[in-house]
Amino acid sequence: MLRTFCAWLILCLGLSGCAFNSVFVNYPSQIASYKQQLSSETPTANITDLADNISGNDGLLYAQESGRIMQIAGDFTRSKTYYQQAIDAYQVFDDKATVSASKLGAGASSILLNDNAIPYRGPGYERIMLHQYQALNYLFSGDAQGALVEVRRSNELQSMEQARYQQSQQSVQDMANGTINSQMAQLSKDAGSVTSSFLNAYSYYTTGLLHELASEPNDAFIDYRKAAQITPDNVFLQQDLVRLAKQLGMPQYDEFKRRWGDAVLPTPEQGQVVFIVERDFVPEKQSITVPFPINGNLQSASLATYQAQRQLVNNSQIQGLGAPLTAQTIANIDALAINALKEDLPAALFRQAARVYAKYQMNRSVQSSGQGGNNPIDAGAIVMQLFNVITEQADRRSWLTLPRQAQIARQFIDAGNYNIRLNNSQSVKIEVKPQRSTLIWVIETGNRTRFYSIII
Repeated sequence: MLRTFCAWLILCLGLSGCAFNSVFVNYPSQIASYKQQLSSETPTANITDLADNISGNDGLLYAQESGRIMQIAGDFTRSKTYYQQAIDAYQVFDDKATVSASKLGAGASSILLNDNAIPYRGPGYERIMLHQYQALNYLFSGDAQGALVEVRRSNELQSMEQARYQQSQQSVQDMANGTINSQMAQLSKDAGSVTSSFLNAYSYYTTGLLHELASEPNDAFIDYRKAAQITPDNVFLQQDLVRLAKQLGMPQYDEFKRRWGDAVLPTPEQGQVVFIVERDFVPEKQSITVPFPINGNLQSASLATYQAQRQLVNNSQIQGLGAPLTAQTIANIDALAINALKEDLPAALFRQAARVYAKYQMNRSVQSSGQGGNNPIDAGAIVMQLFNVITEQADRRSWLTLPRQAQIARQFIDAGNYNIRLNNSQSVKIEVKPQRSTLIWVIETGNRTRFYSIII
């Protein structure tokens, strides 16, 4: 039996290839050094090491991370290339008509190993943000039409992910577990008012902004309104809706004016500045031990969760435009991540229960085969126990270079050159032209703040 077990394990690993990057080494520890580098002058120093893994089991995730690191560093061309690899990988998941031997191997291995053996397919919010970020790559590379293609795809995905979730969601109550119930309550508390992972006000705002910059105000109004339904207290969103409703002569204008005041419009000598501010990193998943009773015995398994996080309550202060301008939160990406984990919990519980039962049965089989022998220590049982300990790893994979929070601000000001800074950052020079828009993308990573601006 021991030989059979070892042969089966080798077969599983062989079928799945050498790309089990997260099966034995948790993903957050793999990406930690790359996140640290984003606070340095050379954030892409060892990007090749990360990109070399794009062909592996976690390839889609490594492509997203590589694209994001290059984007933060300001290399939008290389970022586009990595993001496109991730987009292509998602398309492969969508076109699962052909099942290869490698996919079969990964599925079989995940039954006995852990969920990290399953090829990574990011949750919906990651895929939506992938297209949003690809749109910004195109925009900052001077391709406005390419940007519009990506934001339209981002909008489509928000609707698709909502439909997919509603069709696939199962009841967690069928697998009641005290540990899981307490974790669900904690996750719900940490997510706050955000109730889903697939409705992202930041993505809707970005698509609306790009539509408006492309002189498509009707489409912009639709997306701004969707964003406002998710984040209704954002003053800048409210002002955008009032302004566009007035410009378009929409019947909602009187209602919006009553609720939020009249529209502020620029003079002919003014341009506008639009700020997108991204702060910090999304939190890492942690591991918890969950007990599963089988035939009167308690078996333990590992599942991913999020620990309670300190709140990011301070809005960013933008100096250098006259009176200080205070940005306001448009989305908490950490809340989207928490909800994505909650939404996946029923399927994760089912897989984990099946895995615990399979390991339990194999352990019994190994022990039974050793009975009657002269050796008081069953080598097979020892190997099996060690195998269970080593392979019991929660799936802690997620896109970790995403921001934790996104904020926005907008203001009409006189044309000219301005030295601006965010909070305690160094100042940077921007230009504002009459009747034009200056988009400033600010990315805070650790103790470093980067500014990218474009006049449209």
